[in-house]
Amino acid sequence: MPDNILCLENLQVHFAIHGALFDRALGRPNAAVRAVDGVDLTIGRGETVALVGESGSGKTTVGRVITKLVQATGGKLLFDGEDMTSVRGSSALRSYRHRVQMIFQDAYQALNPRHTVFDIVAEPLRSLRLVEDNRELSERVSEALSAAGLNPPDEYAERFPHELSGGQRQRVVIAGALAVKPDLIVADEPVSMLDVSIRAQILQVLVDLRQQQNMALLFITHDLPVAWLIADRIAVLYLGRVVEIGSADEITFNPKHPYTVALRNATPQIGANANRGELPDLQGEVPSAARVPTGCRFHPRCPLAFSRCRKEEPPAIDVGPQHMSACWLAE
Repeated sequence: MPDNILCLENLQVHFAIHGALFDRALGRPNAAVRAVDGVDLTIGRGETVALVGESGSGKTTVGRVITKLVQATGGKLLFDGEDMTSVRGSSALRSYRHRVQMIFQDAYQALNPRHTVFDIVAEPLRSLRLVEDNRELSERVSEALSAAGLNPPDEYAERFPHELSGGQRQRVVIAGALAVKPDLIVADEPVSMLDVSIRAQILQVLVDLRQQQNMALLFITHDLPVAWLIADRIAVLYLGRVVEIGSADEITFNPKHPYTVALRNATPQIGANANRGELPDLQGEVPSAARVPTGCRFHPRCPLAFSRCRKEEPPAIDVGPQHMSACWLAE
């Protein structure tokens, strides 16, 4: 995109593993979990980018770094051209959090059970000091609830989270993020815990809001078909590294990386082309992020275990228009 609102450059997040007393006595260095291990990603204004990968690939950690809930170990986080990598503190981050919000996966845990829906949605407006009086506060809360599909808003404002359904709770979380009118929303698997029918409604809300408010969206998911439905581009994350990125159609229907192909083939199908019998068997397990293999970290799922893969990690190369893949097979 010519006008990027977010740019991640070689982003790294490593969590130290503190050794036992005997290890410290011998001066052995601490190991580290390389949750994110060199992610390069850009998001344009008004663009939706899906970050796809299985559990443990580092998707949520990337989202938490963007929202400044986790501090990066290395690399850069550029937002609207400004380096926000090392910015800390509530006062320094006030303007940033006004423009960047997050939708969490578990809506019930994200909501305070002692607060009403009104107080939950009003909290970011109060903490960021974005309203001048109670009248403006009520208007902003009602607007956010309506935008999230909770109509009429007065019927929901005085309810508590336990009085809502799962889909309604997720809409409240979305309303809380929308209340501050951000430029970028990080949605961390916002529909993974919902029924299929409710899931479609929440996705439609996100699509409509993106079109109406021209906000950028980073949609984190493990479901490739859902990513194809909502995103302009898809980035496939595996063991803390982006292994393939391109348009939603290219990644879904013309993948070049063996891991992306495995994700696509593992999706159950309905109708004439439905999977019959057993689903495709994915060979191998995801290596531990604390013991990342040398050379290519992707060979457990590769159909051809090249000796070159065990010695040298492949770089990301162009395999089509705005389509990159990190695989020797793609080369």
